Order: sequence, then structure tokens, then C-alpha cells
Amino acid sequence: MARVRTIIHIDEEKCNGCGQCAIACAEGAIQIVEGKAKLVSELYCDGLGACIGECPTGALWTEEREAEDYDVEATRNHLKQIGRDPSAAHDPNAEHEHTPAQTQRTLACGCPGTAARAFTPAAEQGRTGQPSALGQWPVQLALVPPDAPYFQGADLLVTADCVPFAYADYHADLLAGKAVVVGCPKLDDARFYADKLAAILSTSDIHSLTVAIMEVPCCGGLASVVQRALEQSGKDIPVEVVTIGVRGEKKQPAPV
Repeated sequence: MARVRTIIHIDEEKCNGCGQCAIACAEGAIQIVEGKAKLVSELYCDGLGACIGECPTGALWTEEREAEDYDVEATRNHLKQIGRDPSAAHDPNAEHEHTPAQTQRTLACGCPGTAARAFTPAAEQGRTGQPSALGQWPVQLALVPPDAPYFQGADLLVTADCVPFAYADYHADLLAGKAVVVGCPKLDDARFYADKLAAILSTSDIHSLTVAIMEVPCCGGLASVVQRALEQSGKDIPVEVVTIGVRGEKKQPAPV
């Protein structure tokens, strides 16, 4: 069924046929045809944009337009046909994903661990060793209240959840002085993430956005989620994307 949704756009004028986007697309929605990247079927594109960060010429971006719904079963069959792992296909209905309904049930349980709290970071308290720069709780994007006071007037760090494990200087270099939300664009519901971020941006005077992602292809979807949230909120906020290598090295930041 066709409806307006987020889907990949490919500018063939800019495409140099390198094939990096086709490799990065876990769903096999992109193939190189006659030297250019092509979206072979709307059914296979989940709209997360994992392919975008791999394009060296800026030929790919996501857009909102009428398109057929992403079909996970059709995508799995397609992956089998082209000899790729069908389990790699993004499944928005998988049990491990945080759908809005699941999140509401989590918040409704009354768990005191989800209560919004702001505090002085350990680094500012003069603690020795490796002090934490965290100044709030919770941090999971699925759990933070959009109107939490620590978002007001803040510089916001949107972090892929693997980044703090890989990047040794995460606290001092990225987290210090910022509010933070954490999530995984591959395992969780990207649409819910975009809606939640849009709510935060709409209700808080966020000064800047930093997006910290891993260099793996699926992680690039988090930058697309942030861009979608900005469009939904109508805000014009500067964004910087920081990419961390799987061995912990910091790559060159790039604007969204």
C-alpha cells in the first residue's frame, strides 16, 4: 500500500557508482545498475538511511514522499535471492524493539529508576580517577521525558549506544557539559525515536545537537532520525555528526 513515508532518494547526477551504499544497505534495496546506484524496490527500503553515511559524493538522502510500505517478508525473500543473510533485514515489529506502545507500558509501571533527575557531574565534584561527566538520569531516548528540565537551554548529545564502549574519551570529549539521549537505530523504532526527539526539540530551547555514531553502516540511521526530528519540530539548530571507528578512533566530524 502506498502512503507518505520516509524513503531513500538517490541523485544519479552525483552518484559515482562506487557501490558503498549497496554494501551498507542491509536490506539489499540498493544495487548498482549500469554504473549508478538504484533503488530496486520501495518494498525493501526501511527508510532508516544507513546507506547515507557511506556515500562519498552526497548523492543519497532521505525524503518524505508517497511510497509503498516497507515489507520485511518481501525483503527477506529478496535477500535470499541475491545470496545475502535474510536475518539482516530490519524488522520494526520485532519483540526487542521499543514501539511506542511498549514504551508507554514501561513508563506506566511506575519504576522509580525512570524518574527524571539532574545532578552535578562527578567531574565537577573534583573526584579522582576517571570521573563521570553525566549530569542527568535517565539517558535512554525511550525513557526520557520530553519536557525534562535538563533539556532546557542545553547542548544535546544524541548517542548511538555502542559509542561510549568504543570511545575512551567519550565523557571528557563528547558528554561534558551536554544533556544526552542514547539509542540504537538498528534495533529500535526509528519513527518513535524521531517523534520523541521532535517533542524534545519542540518543548526545549536546545542550543546545539551533536550526533555520535559508530562507523558501521546501520549506525548512520541515527543522523537521519535527528534530521527527521528537526524537520518535524520546525527548529533550525546546528548539528554536528561525530563518527567513532570500531577500534575507538575518532573520525572527522561532518555537518548534517
